[in-house]
This record gives sequence, structure tokens and C-alpha cells, in this order.
Amino acid sequence: MERILQPWPWYVSGPLIALIMAILMLLGKRFGMSSNLRTLCSVAGGGKAAEFFRFDWKAQRWNLIVVMGAVIGGYIAINFLSGDTAVAINENTVEALKELGVKDGGKEYMPSLLFGVEAFSSIKTLGLLLIGGFLVGFGARYAGGCTSGHAISGLSNLQLPSLIAVIGFFAGGLLMVHFIFPLIF
Repeated sequence: MERILQPWPWYVSGPLIALIMAILMLLGKRFGMSSNLRTLCSVAGGGKAAEFFRFDWKAQRWNLIVVMGAVIGGYIAINFLSGDTAVAINENTVEALKELGVKDGGKEYMPSLLFGVEAFSSIKTLGLLLIGGFLVGFGARYAGGCTSGHAISGLSNLQLPSLIAVIGFFAGGLLMVHFIFPLIF
């Protein structure tokens, strides 16, 4: 049980990801959460409101199993397989987060300032969640897929657009963390 509770080393998790990707490629499937959510929206009737959701979702129903697995796996991981949720981060980072108002940096996996229930009581945080959600959704469609789709599936297929998208994701993340986040908070 102790081996399951600890982070898996790269030489175990890397080949497992490669094996899953090889199986998906042999089956002619692509992995990415945004396509899974597209299938879910199509099942829920999204095709009545937007052309984007009008497609044969039954041919993509395996995507729904991926979404269910992510939800169930996340629930099991957080409730049964997580002991200490503290994240080992540099003390300088903890201090920088405290200056920005994140008091539980390094103590919790997800800071309550951004992910706690009290975040919904702040108009500023609600606005950031709405704008961020829109930008992530728009960006995933504009880039032709989400971060997991491009970084795992696209790069394993050696697709140049996926490499460009992943570089953009990292550059955008660095820009956000080092320049925009300090301005907002």
C-alpha cells in the first residue's frame, strides 16, 4: 500500500502512459479531456444549441468512460489514497505566496484562497473563475485540443501543431504566474 500512496517514479509511470497511448493509436483513438467534454455535452443535448456538438457521439462513447474514470479515480485518490496533502515547495515560493495573500501555500495541495468555498463569496474570485473558464474553453477549441490532448496524444504522434501548442501552454503559464497573478492579487 505504501508504494501506491507515494508518487510513482518516471520509469514506471512513463512506460504506462506510453503503453496506453500505443493502445489508443492502434485503436485509432485520440486522448484529451476537451473531446471527452464535447461528447458529454453532445449527449446532454448540446447539439440543439450549437453546431459544434452535432456529431455521432455514440462513436465516441468511450470518452464518457474516460470522464467517469477521472471523476471516480479523483474521488478515490483524495478520499482513500491521500495522507498528507502538503506540497513540498521551496520556502521562497511559500513566502512569495504569503505576500500575495495565499496563507496556506505549501500546506495544502490547492490553496483555499483560490479553491475553497470562501472563494465563491468574493466577486473578484468569481469573476476570475468565469473569465479563466472562458479563456481555457476558448483556448482549447482554438488550439484544437486541451493540454492533455496536445501534450500526451499530440506529442506522442509527433504532431508539430501539438509541440507549438505545448510551448504556448508553458509560456502562458509562466507569464501568468510571474506577471499577471501578482498584478491580480
